[in-house]
Amino acid sequence: MLKEFKEFALRGNMVDLAIGVIIGGAFGGLVNSIVADLLMPVIGLITGGIDFTNLYVQLSGAPVIGDLAAARKAGATIAYGNFVTLAINFLIIAFVLFLVVKVMNRLKSDKEPVVKAPPEVPADVALLAEIRDLLKK
Repeated sequence: MLKEFKEFALRGNMVDLAIGVIIGGAFGGLVNSIVADLLMPVIGLITGGIDFTNLYVQLSGAPVIGDLAAARKAGATIAYGNFVTLAINFLIIAFVLFLVVKVMNRLKSDKEPVVKAPPEVPADVALLAEIRDLLKK
């Protein structure tokens, strides 16, 4: 049973998947930093200093002027600012993955397909084929 588990865990696909998950987690943190630290301040500057994380619509309770946490305590709110940030994260990740797949496909298609030589016919089979051809004539 231990041997079977070792074969399963060390299969190429399993190791590739593990590496992909680890790199994906690190990549997600990098994209979050790019969005939060670089893009959102620029977008906030363009839109007049709007902080997207505190954008919300108050549905019930007394209207609150302030941050999102205070509005949530006052009643039901729709916090769409966080959604905008996550949507930007998603678009960046999707675009970068598109570029990676495009490059990988280009590298894969540049290689010439390997043409395998036909297997050598054993001597006895070749002799039988020769006899068959002679009998046909």
